[in-house]
Amino acid sequence: GTVEHGDSLGNRGSLGSGDVQWMTAGSGILHQEMPQGDPQGRMHGFQLWANLPSSLKMTAPRYQDVAGKDVPEVVDDDGTRVRVVCGSFWGKTGPVDGVAADPRYIDVSVPPGVRRSLTVELDRHAFAYVFAGSASFRDASAPRPVRTDIVGSGTEPTPDSIGNRSLVLFDTGDEIMVQAGDEGVRFLLVSGKPIEEPVAWYGPIVMNTRAELQLAFDELNRGTFIKEKAAR
Repeated sequence: GTVEHGDSLGNRGSLGSGDVQWMTAGSGILHQEMPQGDPQGRMHGFQLWANLPSSLKMTAPRYQDVAGKDVPEVVDDDGTRVRVVCGSFWGKTGPVDGVAADPRYIDVSVPPGVRRSLTVELDRHAFAYVFAGSASFRDASAPRPVRTDIVGSGTEPTPDSIGNRSLVLFDTGDEIMVQAGDEGVRFLLVSGKPIEEPVAWYGPIVMNTRAELQLAFDELNRGTFIKEKAAR
């Protein structure tokens, strides 16, 4: 499927298969999306919200639009395929840049039965989200599966069989080990440096204190939330 989108900065467009948009809300931006399924009504995509440190909360909003063809891909000798959206991995650097917490966001496909190690820096927090096939994950200090949707039989995933639409959280470690199942596995592997600041969150707005959060909603109600206007 596709997603039609627009925002208060005047950005407009349509996202298709493999495309990426990365929006930094900063001091404030209004954004809208309208998913359009394929002829069978299907839509497959991901939305990740990443926090900003207090020092950058009021930075100017920024938008990055990346076509799928511009996302670098690298294939290893064992058939493992990695698309690098943000950060650097296996000699490739993703097109999304200038993001707080220095994230690494990669799309990993491991062929059936292949055992593969992937590096994760010690100063980062990491998670994997499986969205096709299944695998077991090792060597990252007790991964914890979390069911996010009921898929198939609806049975709770276990560390020995992490299936479609399951999230795996990792503790500190310098690599993870993936053992792909009979159908192979495809997952997002996301890591970033922890901000370690208090979080005050309600709806689409994330601040550090309840007072800051209340001020943001007061500005939204008064019509003064948007600091940066669309270019004419």
